[in-house]
Amino acid sequence: MIRFAQVTKRYPGGHTALDRLDCDIARGEMVVVSGHSGAGKSTLLRLLAVLERPTEGKVLVGGEDVSALKRAALPYWRRSIGLVMQDQRLLFDRSAFDNVMLPLSISSHPPREAANRVRAALERVGLSGREKSMPVELSGGEQQRLTIARAIVNRPQILLADEPTAHLDDAYARDIAELFRSFNEAGVTVLLTTHDDALFARYAPRKLVLAQGRLQ
Repeated sequence: MIRFAQVTKRYPGGHTALDRLDCDIARGEMVVVSGHSGAGKSTLLRLLAVLERPTEGKVLVGGEDVSALKRAALPYWRRSIGLVMQDQRLLFDRSAFDNVMLPLSISSHPPREAANRVRAALERVGLSGREKSMPVELSGGEQQRLTIARAIVNRPQILLADEPTAHLDDAYARDIAELFRSFNEAGVTVLLTTHDDALFARYAPRKLVLAQGRLQ
């Protein structure tokens, strides 16, 4: 389903984040990407989301080179994936409900259908009773759940998460890990980066280890 074909990402100044990365991820897999800080983990996700483009090589999804998509096609591509970045980008002047509604507002879903999807997403992550809460009223773990609800409200087939349990205590981290496991069991392809290999070891049988931008 997903293929990184000899992908290199080189930044201005000469830093190489990924160096001839070549790997495949099957539909329905849950794959953990680990490695030291600066190993290229976040870059890998950003290339798949086409937030950045490779210097060399191709990023293929279902045989299509998404790294070559034209700018006008990018919003449609990003609606097909769920993206949980380290910078949560929650809107702190809007309620939990409105934060999750945002992707559906952009894609012009009918209001009733959109509202139903938002409530379903909030329920899925355990926030069904917090629709009217502002993000500042939520704990760190609940804010992360809210970010995940926003990522899944479009019902993506691919879910990307960059260090989704960073800065959470052990109990919240385990809850978040369980959420990703449940999405994967529902058929979603999950690709996530983590600094905590042990936490996800029981959920993801496959691990990719990066060092200096190369697979180990």
